[in-house]
Amino acid sequence: MELLENLPYLLKSFWYIAIPTSLIFIIQAIITFTGLDLTDGIESDFDTDLNNGSSDFQLFSLRNLINFLLGFSWTGISFYKIINNQLLLILLSLAMGVLFIILFFFIIRQVQKLAEDNSFKIINTLHKTAEVYLTIPENKKGKGKIMISVNGAFHELEAMTENERIPSGTVVKVVKIENNNILIVETI
Repeated sequence: MELLENLPYLLKSFWYIAIPTSLIFIIQAIITFTGLDLTDGIESDFDTDLNNGSSDFQLFSLRNLINFLLGFSWTGISFYKIINNQLLLILLSLAMGVLFIILFFFIIRQVQKLAEDNSFKIINTLHKTAEVYLTIPENKKGKGKIMISVNGAFHELEAMTENERIPSGTVVKVVKIENNNILIVETI
């Protein structure tokens, strides 16, 4: 680090922050892009509910500290020769550090919007059409089975009817759900 010894104190401070912060950022980026999904291991002792609990964004985390220091230090290094007023340079660097956190938050929010929940929920069968797979006895005297498509996947589910017997191959519509697992259907 002899290169940094001859620099002015403020510029040297920016470099001492930028080098380790950049290395940690690169490691975090590699971990993120390889899908290792490691957490930073630091949790805050208080709740920072920014969006009524709709986001996993945590304001005080190692990742946000790294983002802040990255913006702060590299802004200070980049504008050191352009801005002679040290107070103005520090204020600009602080503002850029906060901007980095906001930018990171925005990017994470956009990525989270891409997530899709395709897990099966029986409530999603309501008012959908299906085909009878095993004959359904009349007046809820027994159960049959239907094949129904939910979120692009076919499911074989138990079904009953409140009307007449429904033979295999008949197209039916789900009209209600009983006991959270039996579909009540009727012919279309």
